[in-house]
Amino acid sequence: PARQWPVLTVTLLVGVGLLLTALDVFRWGLVLVGAALLLGAALRWTMPRVGMLAVRSRFTDIATYGVLGLSIALLALMAQPNPVLEIPFLKDTLHFTVS
Repeated sequence: PARQWPVLTVTLLVGVGLLLTALDVFRWGLVLVGAALLLGAALRWTMPRVGMLAVRSRFTDIATYGVLGLSIALLALMAQPNPVLEIPFLKDTLHFTVS
């Protein structure tokens, strides 16, 4: 049980993020979910034993947690209305893809 603190930490943070999302603070709740997954990637990279946080090979776990965490956090920051993060070329890309 003592080795399971990394997965419990990540799970607790994801739970708090989902609770915030359910309480209508969706942007920061989802940023917290993304940050929790990025923390999981960092823990998997730095610690030799992370208990149940290690599911596959080290590289696959880090890549999966990192890509999903970064994607969720960036998409939450770009969500409408009033996005915190604006990427200028996305508007032009949407303009050319939707007629």
